[in-house]
Amino acid sequence: MKAKVYELTAVFSLLFVKVYSKLTDAKKVEWNNRGFSTFHALVVAVASLYFLLISHLFDEGPQDKLMIDRTSTASDTILGISVGYFLSDLAMILWYFPALGGMEYVLHHGLSMFSILQSLVSGQGQIYILMVLFTESTTPFVNLRWYLDVAGQKSSIFYICNGVALFLGWLVARIILFIFFFYHMFIHFDQAIIFTVAKVKEVYPLGFYSMLTVPPVLALMNAFWFWKIAKGLIKTLSKTRHSS
Repeated sequence: MKAKVYELTAVFSLLFVKVYSKLTDAKKVEWNNRGFSTFHALVVAVASLYFLLISHLFDEGPQDKLMIDRTSTASDTILGISVGYFLSDLAMILWYFPALGGMEYVLHHGLSMFSILQSLVSGQGQIYILMVLFTESTTPFVNLRWYLDVAGQKSSIFYICNGVALFLGWLVARIILFIFFFYHMFIHFDQAIIFTVAKVKEVYPLGFYSMLTVPPVLALMNAFWFWKIAKGLIKTLSKTRHSS
């Protein structure tokens, strides 16, 4: 699938983006890689939103299984797609290191793949994995920012609007959502089985301790990147105001 998306990104870019043909081979690799990244982000973000808010898979209230143990063929498929993405993208990052990202990307992909694989194999904790996967909804804005920069559109109104959307999207999907994530884990940590809701303590040992350690690391990384995004947005808006 990665090869197909790469090919489609290259063909689309050659047809509709003039600057693409002028890029160096290294830039073209990153351009195509971000196309695949955007495709994955859109798929998992939409799927996560569906499973968490529209489907009845994780509804509160009495059901046959605890919320922590609920899965479906469709949710397993989405997790499998994500494992494939993070594995192939991590291989690309390591092959071209550090052109496609530094150690923070290696850490992010490694932790993500480790957590998703555990949930996929054990069938536990998918509700929390899907919450974290929804944070990928900010990735298209990150990639568009890079595309516009490479295309020489850093001073355009579109670049500024995308920066504002990235800031707001990151605030909602990677800061506020993580606060809700920890709140949800806290209130369902040791819930009585009679309610058949979540009971986080029912997760097997490795998964349980991973849930207590991996999300805080990801949250700290998100907070650091949010700080950098906020600084960049303020700098861009200040330049725009002074030039107008």
